[in-house]
Amino acid sequence: MRIALLTTDNREHYRDYQASVPYFGTAPEALLEGFARLPEAEVHVVSCTQQAGPAPERLAANIFFHSLRVPKFGWARTGFQGCIRAVRRRLRAIRPDIVHGQGTERDCALSAAFSGYPNVVTVHGNMRRIARVTRARPFSYWWVAARLEAFTLPRSQGVVCLTRHTQSEVAGLANRTWIVPNAVPAVFFDINAQPQPNAPPRVLCVGNVCHLKNQNAFIRALDGLVDTWSIQATFLGRAQRGEPYADEFFRLVEARPWCLWGGFADRGKLSESYLKATLLALPSLEDNCPMAVMEAMAAGVPVVAAGVGGVPDLIEEGKTGFLCDPLDAASMRRAIEKVLLAPSAAGNMARQAKSRAQQRFHPEVIARRHIEIYREVLGVPSTNEAAGSGRSTSPGTARPVPSDTVSQPS
Repeated sequence: MRIALLTTDNREHYRDYQASVPYFGTAPEALLEGFARLPEAEVHVVSCTQQAGPAPERLAANIFFHSLRVPKFGWARTGFQGCIRAVRRRLRAIRPDIVHGQGTERDCALSAAFSGYPNVVTVHGNMRRIARVTRARPFSYWWVAARLEAFTLPRSQGVVCLTRHTQSEVAGLANRTWIVPNAVPAVFFDINAQPQPNAPPRVLCVGNVCHLKNQNAFIRALDGLVDTWSIQATFLGRAQRGEPYADEFFRLVEARPWCLWGGFADRGKLSESYLKATLLALPSLEDNCPMAVMEAMAAGVPVVAAGVGGVPDLIEEGKTGFLCDPLDAASMRRAIEKVLLAPSAAGNMARQAKSRAQQRFHPEVIARRHIEIYREVLGVPSTNEAAGSGRSTSPGTARPVPSDTVSQPS
């Protein structure tokens, strides 16, 4: 099966055009890791950038990379028309069986929906929901992203939802839906968290510093635990000085010797942090399928997370983690104390969570589920069905010719 995966090259997102290799974010890269294990899949990753940069021909033996340069005028100010047209031109050369757009906040979902090929879209963050929670002002980033999402989803043939939360959010827009969580990079399954037994409890919080991630309220909630537990709280994620929320965060951290901001963490730094963590805390006001929770589960780290959005799809209260109310400081403290008061039970819970993560979030598991979805969209029987009926499942024999008359966004 020939798959075109449309995703953001984060070198564009962070204006890091000189980086030697593209990077797509943890979830898309984990999905690609899974596809690399499936020789029956031929994957073409397509990304748009405003400036040219290094572009390897292949990311793996069966994964090709296409970097498309699109001038600034072809981006948001024109409804991503330049990206849509550039992607369509490249897809005519690739001739995929199916096109998969990753994320609804930028150009990828639009380019998939207007590709002229069978297509699906994955919603990573619920843009309309986030716009409501943050009370996004007209023409702000979240306001625009919410409208892009509402415009795109009905024009795709189906929506891959990471959680039931997303499925409920898109129910009135999507033609059909499937629930498939993000994949977790295999390296996190190789970690077995080993916090030092006599060291102060290490509370790890992973996420870019912003109102949505709720770090400031969480720090204030921890004030009520410090005298009893002598905890050390480490915050990993980007923070932009000069933004009011981030500036308040820095004031809170600097006034508390038990708080540390570690900045952006790559996969190596995250792995080291999970290895030593007593627990991971995620106090978000809104989240769909947070990678930090899934990575911590895979690494065997006890998890305390806000019971919002899609998080309850990932955590079973008291069995694979603890949920709390991110608007209630006492609720956050109680959930953390459940881990601290019973470390042996918390360790057993973390091991159970690790086992479930292996079954649910491993890259190969998620990649195979995507192949099943693509076959459903294309009307191709699954391998098991074909084996029972004697029919061939060879992809590519009915590859459609793209239509030049597919409507474009106005």
